[in-house]
Amino acid sequence: MPTTIVPVRVLHTAGDRTGGNLRYVDQVHQGGARAGIETLFFSWPRALLGSYDVLHVHWPESLVRHRTVAGTLVKRLLMRAVLLRLAVRGTPLVRTVHNEEPHEPGGRGERRVLAAIDRRTALRVVLNPATRVPPGARSVEIPHGHFRGRFHVDPAWVSRPGRLLQVGRIRPYKGTEHLLDVFSALPDPDLSLRIVGNPLDAAIAGVVRRAAETDPRVTHRLEFVDDADLVREVRAAELVVLAYTTFHNSGVALLALSLDRPVLMPRSDSSAALRQEVGAGWVHLYDGALTGADVERAVSAIRSGRRTAAPDLTDRDWDLVGRRHRAAYLTALGRPS
Repeated sequence: MPTTIVPVRVLHTAGDRTGGNLRYVDQVHQGGARAGIETLFFSWPRALLGSYDVLHVHWPESLVRHRTVAGTLVKRLLMRAVLLRLAVRGTPLVRTVHNEEPHEPGGRGERRVLAAIDRRTALRVVLNPATRVPPGARSVEIPHGHFRGRFHVDPAWVSRPGRLLQVGRIRPYKGTEHLLDVFSALPDPDLSLRIVGNPLDAAIAGVVRRAAETDPRVTHRLEFVDDADLVREVRAAELVVLAYTTFHNSGVALLALSLDRPVLMPRSDSSAALRQEVGAGWVHLYDGALTGADVERAVSAIRSGRRTAAPDLTDRDWDLVGRRHRAAYLTALGRPS
């Protein structure tokens, strides 16, 4: 007789993001459903009163931040109430370590709540072997899945020679201002820089707009873009540039590689591992702060044609990712996988 798969009910703190937009957690939901995981979308009432087997936390700082002081205090109290509920009911907390530290640091009160979340965490999911976890903490490596097959890709969407692209939410750690400075010093008139994404604030948006006014090679689209437009933007690039101040994980890098576009990114243990994984010629690394020479070297290497036919992303199939998550949840629950 066939074995019956008992569903594992998992509440994800990233919420319902299945509205057709590119999100890491969307893919986790879809791959998990095929592996016998019942996904629940986060709300405070559900977290406090609902029925679920595992609470899966993504980006824990987002749970305790609000634009107002009062809202922040309320969210911190709610999070502490959720942690108390987990302790009383013996519900395990699983956390995906997307970043070792929040991209934008919080205050002392936030750090105390995040420390409480860490103490309650039964199992950490790391996305690459370079991620550090506290001594003695249990962890499992589940790579970020690819995005192949998720989007419609028109064969006519070919790269434009010289097009450099920065794409995704425009935040300080992504080095947008530095990238603009580096690009402005490049003399090649056939290079262009495209900035696409929703700015974190008006100040950084102003920097991008002023750069475009002074250099016609710079263009931008400073807003959230849907999946179809996102794919067109990435496919139009000859090189996707990640001018990050630090690099640990990047969904943008996986998106670019899934769409067969080379990436330039900072050298780190995780980016070096990614370069080795996907094959020659797809991931280009630089040391220290990005320079014009780094950009020119990457473009030259791309045009040499010395790379594999496509990035090797076989270990990042989402069905495999889903099965790995199920095994992780069962481990956290103390059940055989």
